[in-house]
Amino acid sequence: MSDLFSAARLGDLTLPNRVVMAPMTRVRAAAGGLATPSMAAYYAQRATAGLIVSEGVQPNRVGQSNPGTPGLHTDEQTESWRQVTAAVHSNGGRIFAQLMHGGRVSHPDTTGEQPVAPSAVPATGLVFTPAGPQPAPTPRALTTDEVPEQATSYAEAARHAVAAGFDGVELHGANGYLISQFLASNANLRTDRYGGSIAGRIRFAVEATEATVDAVGAARTGIRLSPAATIWGVADADVPELYAALLAELARLDLAYVHLEATADEEVLRGLRRAWPGTLIMNPAMPGGPKPAGRAEADHWLDLGADLISFGRAYLANPDLVERLRQGLPLAPADEATYYQGGDAGYLTYPAYQHTA
Repeated sequence: MSDLFSAARLGDLTLPNRVVMAPMTRVRAAAGGLATPSMAAYYAQRATAGLIVSEGVQPNRVGQSNPGTPGLHTDEQTESWRQVTAAVHSNGGRIFAQLMHGGRVSHPDTTGEQPVAPSAVPATGLVFTPAGPQPAPTPRALTTDEVPEQATSYAEAARHAVAAGFDGVELHGANGYLISQFLASNANLRTDRYGGSIAGRIRFAVEATEATVDAVGAARTGIRLSPAATIWGVADADVPELYAALLAELARLDLAYVHLEATADEEVLRGLRRAWPGTLIMNPAMPGGPKPAGRAEADHWLDLGADLISFGRAYLANPDLVERLRQGLPLAPADEATYYQGGDAGYLTYPAYQHTA
């Protein structure tokens, strides 16, 4: 079993430990999807992680899911991220940008455009808009000729990310967003080459990843997946076969990593670990579960063959998470009311552990 605090290789990077800060939406971007000085401070506070994966960043305008999220599709956005990557690197860290296309999980009030998706099937639930939560609208189904443009949007954003100083990018293929929508049989009702069979439904994910590898290199490209997750109403009945086929296609690209969420039964996840020949990041906490993952869950998955362990909610209130885990110190709870409220409260105001005499 690898030790959580031992060094690891990831693409061309050497990580000082196997702790990864998972991507988490915080909606603190400025108008125009620009990164801010507060965002630079936030990520710099957490730079002792072996790797930071940023919040989801939209690769184009129609791909924006929530108000207040940052982008990587204009020169101005790219320039704004340089302060973030510089701050992380100055503190000794490494950071990948997560590229997140919302697909049908969006709203015209947010982007000024009708959301696009594999099929004209709305997401389940309410989506965030500038006026507050509203029912998810029916998206416009992409034509066959339009699909490649959305796939290559990840590659174009990856180029912007590298220009901004990011060490690499992670495609968000999880949690009911666009790549996940193409994978899901209840969201993807297409009958062309991007739908129907497993080979058709994985095609978009593979093409988006291939384009990104061509743009910035395999060593700078990862992908996050959430097998069997039902977030935003996606569902699939053939999870082991679907994800095994996807991993087989991705394996030939020699990616930096695959990042799995613990959204399927452990037996399924262990099978996917065996199927993936490269570096595996495991996120052991169920999304929306009762508590964030800690050292015990990390050691469990390292014992099962994961290479790196990502922590999400535990990082919100614990910028010094690596040292807290190393020393067995208690984790501070995060204030849920401040997750998405904007401002620095509940964002930059969590201190490192205070030792008492």
